[in-house]
Amino acid sequence: MIKKLFNYIPFFLLIALVSCNSSPKNVSTYFGGKIINPKSKYVILYSKEEVVDTLFLDENNKFFGKLENAKEGLYYFIHGKENQYIYLEPQDSLMLRLNTWDFDESLVFAGKGAERNNILIDCFLEDEKDEKNFYIFNNLDPDKFKWKIDSLINTKLITYNYYIENHTDETEGYRDILKVALTYPLFARAERYPIMYVKHSNSKEFPEIKNSFYTYRETLNFNKDSLMYYAPYITYVRNYLYNVTYSLGHKPMTNEYSSNFTVDLLKTINTKISSEKSKNAFLKQTVLGHFYRKSSCNVNQNAFETFFDLSSNKEDKSIIKKLLADNKSLHKGNKIPDFSIIDFNKTRHSIKEIITDKNTFLFFWNPEFVSKEYISSRIGFLSNKFPEIQFIQVKINGSKNDKIDQLDIKNQFFIDTKSKDNSFLTSKMPRVILINKKGIVENGYASISSKNIHSQLKKLSEK
Repeated sequence: MIKKLFNYIPFFLLIALVSCNSSPKNVSTYFGGKIINPKSKYVILYSKEEVVDTLFLDENNKFFGKLENAKEGLYYFIHGKENQYIYLEPQDSLMLRLNTWDFDESLVFAGKGAERNNILIDCFLEDEKDEKNFYIFNNLDPDKFKWKIDSLINTKLITYNYYIENHTDETEGYRDILKVALTYPLFARAERYPIMYVKHSNSKEFPEIKNSFYTYRETLNFNKDSLMYYAPYITYVRNYLYNVTYSLGHKPMTNEYSSNFTVDLLKTINTKISSEKSKNAFLKQTVLGHFYRKSSCNVNQNAFETFFDLSSNKEDKSIIKKLLADNKSLHKGNKIPDFSIIDFNKTRHSIKEIITDKNTFLFFWNPEFVSKEYISSRIGFLSNKFPEIQFIQVKINGSKNDKIDQLDIKNQFFIDTKSKDNSFLTSKMPRVILINKKGIVENGYASISSKNIHSQLKKLSEK
C-alpha cells in the first residue's frame, strides 16, 4: 500500500498546493483520480440514491471534481459495471488510482481523507478472503462455527480499537462506518449460517442453535437509514430478517420462496424495522425480488396484498399495482400481439416480422432499474449458451440513442413511450417474454436475473 502511494504523489502535487493556499472558510471538497484501462468515459459519484456529479475522464484518463458544501458521510462511485464506497468529509481532497482489470485490488487513495478510505478498502478485501474460508466453516456444527465467528470478531475489534486509538480525530460518523465494515460481514454470515449449513452439509433440516448463538444482536441497530446503501450493513439486516423468518418454522428453501414464507418475511420486516423509510424499502425489495426470482406470470397474491397493507409508500404501491396490471396480459399460450419497435436508424419494425419462425427472448428494459453493463454481461452469457434463440433488447424509457455498445445493434430497439403498443409495460419495469417459433408466448413475465431462466430457455430451444 505504501509503495503505491509514493508512486502517486506527483498527481496530487497540484491539489496539495491548492489546499495550502485555500482560505480557512473554504468548504470545497475535491474528488478525482486516474482510471487505468477505463471501461467508460466517466465516473459517477452518488450519495445514497442521488447522483452527486458525473465526472468525465480527460485524454489522460484522469477526472477531477469540486463539491461545494459536501456533507460528511458515505458516498459511492461507479465506473463501468464496478462500484466502490468512499467516506468524504468537508475540505477533503481525495484522489484515487485504479486499474479496471483488477478493480478493487488495485484501488488506492491519496490526498486528504485517504487513510480512512484505504482502511475501508482493506476491510472489503479482507472480507473477500474471509468469504472463501466460510465455505468450509459452514460445514461445522453450531458450537464450532460460533467459536470461529467469535474469534474473528475479536480480531476485527482489535484492529478497530488500534486504529481509533491512533486516529483520535476521526468523527463519530466514520467510527460507526469502520466498525460496520469490520464486523457486520461476520454477523451477516452468522445469520446466513443455518441455510448455508443445509446447503453445504446436504442436510434437509436446519441445525439446532442455542439462543446464545445470536447474543451479538443485542448490540446492533437495524434502523440506520444513513447506511441503507452500504453493502455490509444492508447484507446483515437482510440476512437477519430471512433468518428470523425461517425460525418461524419454514423449511429450508434455496431457489423459490413460497407464498407463506414471503408473507411471513414481510410481516417480520414490519415488526423488526421501525424506520419507516427502511421498512418501506425492504418491503418493496422483498415482494419484487421474490416475484422476479420465480421468473413466471404466476403471482403470489397473498404476498402482494400483505405488501399493500404494510407499506406506507404511495409511489411504491403505484409501481407495483402497475406491474400486477401488466402481468395480467401476455400469459403462456397467448399469441404475441403485433406492435412496433424502432431501431437506431429510426425505422419502425413489426414485432411479428422480427420473431417470425424464431424462438425469441424479448427483453424490455429501463435504465432506471437495470444497468447496461448488467444487460450486456447477462445477455452475452445467455446468448452464448443458447445460440439457437434470438435475443432482442427493447428499451422502454430514457434516451432513444442510448444503445448497449457490447451487444449487436441489430438486435437493439426502443419503443415509443407514448404509443398504445406498450400498454403491457406501464410499470416501466424489466420484463422478459419468451416466444416460440409460432409466435406463441411460452412465458409472459420471465426474469433475466432468475436462476430459473436457464431451464426455461432450454425448454424454449427445444420447441
